[in-house]
Amino acid sequence: MTGIVLSGGENRRMGINKAFLKIDGIPMVERVLRVLKGIFDKIIIVTNDPHLYTMYDVKVVTDASDKRCPLTGIYSGLLNASDEYNFVVACDMPFLNAGLISYMIGLAEGYDIVMPRIGELSEPLHAVYRRGLVPLIENRIKQNVRQIKGIFSESRVRYVTEGEIDRYDRERRSFINLNTPLEYKEATCSDLECRNCSSS
Repeated sequence: MTGIVLSGGENRRMGINKAFLKIDGIPMVERVLRVLKGIFDKIIIVTNDPHLYTMYDVKVVTDASDKRCPLTGIYSGLLNASDEYNFVVACDMPFLNAGLISYMIGLAEGYDIVMPRIGELSEPLHAVYRRGLVPLIENRIKQNVRQIKGIFSESRVRYVTEGEIDRYDRERRSFINLNTPLEYKEATCSDLECRNCSSS
């Protein structure tokens, strides 16, 4: 299985390239890569700024379509992967849990997607995707369908339940993604400071 990191967002809400914002002195994308390298032999970064990632010993590819969205990122990663099953994650999720990812990998056989779901919310950017979905995703992109959930109805989806998630990550930190300066500030300050962050 291959690990695929999506790092092609436009960073509109953050204002700068969030992949290189540091948590405990380590860029977010590097924190993601460190976890994935402990699980996968092959890793792909999907980005439209490939020159920024040359220091990492991984395969770097660009979007295969000019329709920029997370679905295009997934499509581009799968298109360049050699494995049938691939774990896809966003670059701005710095608190990944290796145990949970490994558990999800073990559920993949017989499904097109393995994805956590908490209540009514699913986590499509922390999920396993089968490479066989490429034609379906390509068709959706051509139809200008950009939402990832647009492929769910035609896919065999295995939802990872809250009980299963809690065995590995009871606080659900795996799914924290940092999109805004405030979210980044809250993720990097101390407990006492965080109480002030949320009230400011």
